[in-house]
Amino acid sequence: MTYDIDELRSHFPSLRSGLAHFDGPGGTQAPREVADAIAATLTAPLSNRGTVGPSERNADAAVLAFRRAYADLLGADPAGIVYGRSATQLTYDLSRPLARTWAPGDEVVVSRLDHDANVRPWVQAAAATGVTVRWIDFDPATGEVDPDSVAQAITPRTRLVAVTGASNLIGTRPPVAEIAAAAHAVGALVWVDGVHHAAHSFVDVAALGADVYVCSPYKFLGPHCAVLAASPALLETLHPDKLLPSTDVVPERFELGTLPYEVMAGATAAVDFLAGIVPGTGGNRRARLRASMEAVDAHELRLRRRLEDGLAELGDAVVLHSRAADRTPTLLLTLPGRRTADAYAFLATRGVLAPAGSFYAWEPFQRLGVADTHGLRLGLAPYSTDDDVDRALAGLRAFLG
Repeated sequence: MTYDIDELRSHFPSLRSGLAHFDGPGGTQAPREVADAIAATLTAPLSNRGTVGPSERNADAAVLAFRRAYADLLGADPAGIVYGRSATQLTYDLSRPLARTWAPGDEVVVSRLDHDANVRPWVQAAAATGVTVRWIDFDPATGEVDPDSVAQAITPRTRLVAVTGASNLIGTRPPVAEIAAAAHAVGALVWVDGVHHAAHSFVDVAALGADVYVCSPYKFLGPHCAVLAASPALLETLHPDKLLPSTDVVPERFELGTLPYEVMAGATAAVDFLAGIVPGTGGNRRARLRASMEAVDAHELRLRRRLEDGLAELGDAVVLHSRAADRTPTLLLTLPGRRTADAYAFLATRGVLAPAGSFYAWEPFQRLGVADTHGLRLGLAPYSTDDDVDRALAGLRAFLG
């Protein structure tokens, strides 16, 4: 399986800047093909969706292609693919009709490992409906989900379990399928935040046991938007607030207002680009996506190990908090006696973008109990190189003196 990093990088105009990007967990760079698709859609005849004139048909084609692309990416039904502005927006929007099906005495389960976008909407919806919140915990020493907390959190009264596919802070991939099986055994729905997971995994929502899966294309080379995948049958049971004249058809009933057809076209182009990372792969787009994501995973894993080996050489000057056995190539570290925000600024002067913060992962950051108010996050992407890793390590060595 060929992974030609130089050829891959040649498609990304922004990489000509010479910057070493470790900020992928917050948003990746986009290939030229994505920008071209956006421009082509905007500059062609375009209007609201329809089937009469070419401008209407162009808009309709962009929507249908988007649904097919993300069905292929996620292993889902195109009729269950919902477009959104962000994962946060989609989760808030869907939490409201879901919460209408709850009653006092019901319970929802959230995770200490999650980005706040998969915590606060559910906590707030529970508070508004008199529903109890239970928590899945993780061990800060290992980064692993605590299985006892899963067993204690999920009860016969559980209506929904919200869990991440992978932590955007420390990279942990929790045992989602096992958690989903426990949830389904008591009749609960499973909502998976796949924003960080989809960027580093070949996704199969059915194998995960996810009733709802949310991800964001800008985390994997696309434009800024989000996608929700669920079965059309489940979506048929949910009734969001919407305008009276707007369609009640699924999935359109959840997409409020006119859609950004050009953004959808760019998001589709991102899926096609991912599917072509490994040249010469046969089969349909889903099969090509599997081959590409396996190649990306191998590339990123090799670089992650190179980075970890270099960090280990820095000894006690660095504390690495990404420790789970199964995790993405995203490393969170702190520097005892030093501010990681200062390291972030220092590395930026050397053309290395490795941001410091808690990255909206409020619960896991608090659970780690670090002395610093920030952590330094080094996240690898498909276009990361050995030279990028070496530059980051050299910059850290220089900062630590």
